[in-house]
Amino acid sequence: MSFDSAPLGSLLSDKGYIRGPFGSALKRQELKTEGIPVYEQQQAIDGHRNFRFFVDQEKFNELKRFAVKQNDLIVSCSGTVGRISVIEEGHPLGLISQALLILRPKDDVLLPRFLYYFLLSPQGKSELVNASQGAVQLNIAPRAVVEKIPTPVPSIAEQERIVHFLCCLDDRIALLGETNATLEAIAQALFKSWFVDFDPVHAKQQGRAPEGMDEATAALFPYSFEESELGLVPKGWGTCPIYDWATYINGAAYKAFEPNSERRGLPIIKIAELKSGVTSQTAYSDVAMPEKYRIETGDILFSWSGNPDTSIDSFVWQHSQAWLNQHIFRVIPHAAKERSFVLQMLKHLRPVFAELARNKQTTGLGHVTVADMKRLHVIRPDKAALDLFNETVAPIHERVFENEKQTQTLATLRDTLLPRLISGQLRLPEAEAMLEEVGS
Repeated sequence: MSFDSAPLGSLLSDKGYIRGPFGSALKRQELKTEGIPVYEQQQAIDGHRNFRFFVDQEKFNELKRFAVKQNDLIVSCSGTVGRISVIEEGHPLGLISQALLILRPKDDVLLPRFLYYFLLSPQGKSELVNASQGAVQLNIAPRAVVEKIPTPVPSIAEQERIVHFLCCLDDRIALLGETNATLEAIAQALFKSWFVDFDPVHAKQQGRAPEGMDEATAALFPYSFEESELGLVPKGWGTCPIYDWATYINGAAYKAFEPNSERRGLPIIKIAELKSGVTSQTAYSDVAMPEKYRIETGDILFSWSGNPDTSIDSFVWQHSQAWLNQHIFRVIPHAAKERSFVLQMLKHLRPVFAELARNKQTTGLGHVTVADMKRLHVIRPDKAALDLFNETVAPIHERVFENEKQTQTLATLRDTLLPRLISGQLRLPEAEAMLEEVGS
């Protein structure tokens, strides 16, 4: 049984549909570096509250009919049509830009967060995008069209229960993300201290005990430095090209896989899959390709071609077996126990790789070549220090990996349950039982 529905427009409050001001009303030269913030598309897309532009009090007073209130939905209106964020308690007062729309529902019949989840669901998203127009760039449709979108309206009590369930899932996903950010920062800080800044060696050279380190660990680091291709490095350590730490296997050309959309065989992993996992847009292949192109769960992958700022990066493959497309290296450390060092080094070098790619950038795409990897020298620590680093950081990487798998499980479950809960096709007790089955 599905919930009753009503046109979205009938569920919005008076002044519950507000498009951002025309560009002529908020000119670039009127924007400030401080003052009252201006909400832009990024605030709707990412949900963050870091602002680029501000207005002064006088301009705000002039345009205050475009100001956000707590519980407003701000919706992206062009290009990324339908990306949404909710103005929460504590978010700053501000104006919306021309590219945003405010939706303000009557909260006695439609909870803002319930509307948010509906518009995130495939049905809601489809309605919003279908209502959009624009031959070159997608733009949100006129108000009269958007307001006709049929919106499910269960009782407020039912909305509250559904919203609570979905928010709890989102909170768990967010917590796992925050935990991983902390773990990765710990691993990176240790790597930088030992192998970039050489803090323990500096301390011993100055006659001090290395900070936060027992005597046995401190004994693994030398007392002085010597010259190398990287400049001064700990005495007795060396340098080598990053290429010498692993075997780098490039993926096969896309056409060689004879891709199919019937999901026959294994998914073909391009940069899009590295970022978003296997989706309905992913092509598959059942061609008998050489085994070197098969990737396994936990493999290190390095995307060496694409936008220098958003595509050049290293990843750990979280999913099942798949085929590796070109423009991505499968990175196999020469010694399995050095995996954490190799992974952390690749992450540390990300800004360097981005600049290498930017220097060869054409038509928006840049590349990191094998020749670059052979020229780029990195530290080669003493074996004892290297072994200790791997023993220390490997459990951190394993925890990050498990948290990301759990995140994927919860996100998949949420995306599966959301449309059925919102439409009334699935009731909460059934959803809660499914959540228990995945051990959450």
